[in-house]
Parts: sequence; structure tokens; C-alpha cells
Amino acid sequence: MNTTTNYDKTAPESGGGAAPSTPPPNFFGVDLILRLFVFASTVSALVVLVTSKDTKTIATGFPPPFASVTRDAKFNYSPAFIYLLVALAIAILYSIITIISSCSLASRPAPSTKILSNLIVFDTLMAGILASATGSAGSVAYLGLRGNSHTNWNKVCNVFGKFCKHIGSSTAVTLAATIGLILLVALSSYSLYRRSR
Repeated sequence: MNTTTNYDKTAPESGGGAAPSTPPPNFFGVDLILRLFVFASTVSALVVLVTSKDTKTIATGFPPPFASVTRDAKFNYSPAFIYLLVALAIAILYSIITIISSCSLASRPAPSTKILSNLIVFDTLMAGILASATGSAGSVAYLGLRGNSHTNWNKVCNVFGKFCKHIGSSTAVTLAATIGLILLVALSSYSLYRRSR
């Protein structure tokens, strides 16, 4: 009589004396740690991004009362930073869902290949979303830092230093979260490969 184990393989018939096959390796402990890292980094990046506000009084060179003007720098003045905010919010929600599922899967001897395949697809999708948001925010941040002399776009980070530090930090931490998601894709792919052998 054939019996099935938890990892979708059939054990040999009893009485043959053969030892049952060992389950494939379960890397969901490492998976859970990486998912917690992605969650922590996306929350940190979001908090730093939404607190990136700087107000400066800038001298105009005109006589009073026009000698100076007050200007603000906020993340919501740029569509690239708004896109980064939305991408981070989606990544946080996704991280919460996958952390819960990873906790339940860590206790199983070997989760199904369908679950691993789905995680590979959705982790790749989230990595792509975060990578594109990081790229767009990074390009605008670079313009703020260096400017563009060909188009007469002046740099602003020499005036709004706090704002630029917040944006740069948020972009860097988002890049770290993207790398974490890429590592998750590699880990799930390796687990799937080990099952197919």
C-alpha cells in the first residue's frame, strides 16, 4: 500500500526494507529572516521619506521687502518620490502577508513546489517595482545633488541639505530592500531546484 508524505512524494511499499526518502531541505528559517529584513528596511525607508521636509529662507538680492523668500522642499513635490512612497507602501503590505505565510511554512517539513513557485513570481514582481522606484527616485535625487548644466537645472542640495539627506537615505535603504527580495528569489529558486533533483 502506498502512503504519501508531506512533501508530495510517494514512499516505497512497506515490506521492501528500503528506508523512506529524506525530505528536501527547508530554507524557510532563512526565508523568514530575509522577509523580516525587507519589512524593516521598507518601513524605515517610508518613515525617512515622509519626514523629508526642509524649509529655508533664501536671499534674493533685491531690496526689502523682497530681500528674501521662504521655500519648502517636500517629497510630494516630485512624482518620482510619490512613486517611491506608493512602492514602499505596497512592499510593506506584501511583506506583512509573506511574513505570516513564511511563519506557517517554517514549521512544515517541506512546503509544496506550488508555494515556492508563487513566491518566486511575486518576489520577482515586488523586486521589480522597488527597483524601478529606486531608480526613478535616485535619478531625481542626483539632479538635486548635482544639477544639470545643459538644461540649466540648478542643484538644490546645497540649500536643502536635510531634505537631500533624507531622500538619499530612503533611496539607499529601498535599494537594500530590493537586494533582499532578489536574495529571496534566489533562495526559493534554489529550494525548487533541490526538489527537482
